[in-house]
Amino acid sequence: MVIFTNFLTNIGEVTLGFFAMIGRIAIFAGLAIKHIVTPPFYGREFSRSLWHIGFLSLPVVGLTAIFTGGALVLQIFLGSSDLNAQSVTPFIAALAIVRELGPVLGGLMVAGRVSSSVAAEIATMRVTEQIDALLTLSTNPMKYLVAPRVLAATLVMPLLVLINDILGILGGYLVGTSRLGFSGHAYIKATVDNLEFWDVGSGLIKAAVFGFILALMGCYHGYNSGRGAQGVGRATTNAVVSASVLILAANYILTELFFSS
Repeated sequence: MVIFTNFLTNIGEVTLGFFAMIGRIAIFAGLAIKHIVTPPFYGREFSRSLWHIGFLSLPVVGLTAIFTGGALVLQIFLGSSDLNAQSVTPFIAALAIVRELGPVLGGLMVAGRVSSSVAAEIATMRVTEQIDALLTLSTNPMKYLVAPRVLAATLVMPLLVLINDILGILGGYLVGTSRLGFSGHAYIKATVDNLEFWDVGSGLIKAAVFGFILALMGCYHGYNSGRGAQGVGRATTNAVVSASVLILAANYILTELFFSS
């Protein structure tokens, strides 16, 4: 009986801790949004975040897109060969890239790079008491550190995903024309004629949400990190894991909202 009671107690503690964490993240997100839309604004930090999150993420996003697009076209072609439906390969591949793989893989790759670095940077500032120094100088850390990064990631992620989509389709085009016997004109025509504006637009909306999530998780875990090197390491790991899980969960929810009807 005692073992069963302890078991239930542990479950209750984990459940309460989980919901408490959700509440803390929600409050943190609300404060971040509040500081984004209210002055003062720190343009230099915002510009620095745009450069760090956007431009410096282009190589990893671009390489991921090209190889993913090529592998996707190859797999779709091989799968559709059994049904004699190879002609749909360009359209299906492009649709999968702009709706799902572009936003999701782009979000996960940027989360691995940006969430970790943002969390490590802010956590190090917490450990070295630089955040306390900002408070001493009457500078709100949420407005100076969190708001510019969250806003920059939210705005730049759709652009990164759009580039991701183009390079992913390009990777598929290269494989389709060089390995699978498609003519360049037919491949492009099949892609352009069948893709709709909403297919691309839905992916860009997802990208903005994913950008908000990955920057928020990096800032949250860095801002609330423990002391010492161990605290910085834990904050970095938790930022990447939580951002990745939330991106996948948000992707399912948004897909249901956009395409369930």
